Amino acid sequence: MTAFIITRIQTGDYDRWRPMFDQDKPRAREKAQVQRVLRSVDDPNEVFIYLEYDSLEDADEARTRLVSSGVLERFEDKHGPNVLVDAG
Repeated sequence: MTAFIITRIQTGDYDRWRPMFDQDKPRAREKAQVQRVLRSVDDPNEVFIYLEYDSLEDADEARTRLVSSGVLERFEDKHGPNVLVDAG
């Protein structure tokens, strides 16, 4: 079953945030089959991160790594990471 993680972050400064994101120190994206970073048209510092995994187990593992790493704690305005499956 394909699973997804979607996270919204107000980065404050996209250009400063992006190199840190690309390092993936929590290794949350190492098993992701699809990775997308989307920027809000109204506020380019607001990003939506879309990750797609082959299994729910891989997505849950990635979410656990991300949350345990504490990297999201530096952002006051965030939502997620949310693990999702297709509602179809």
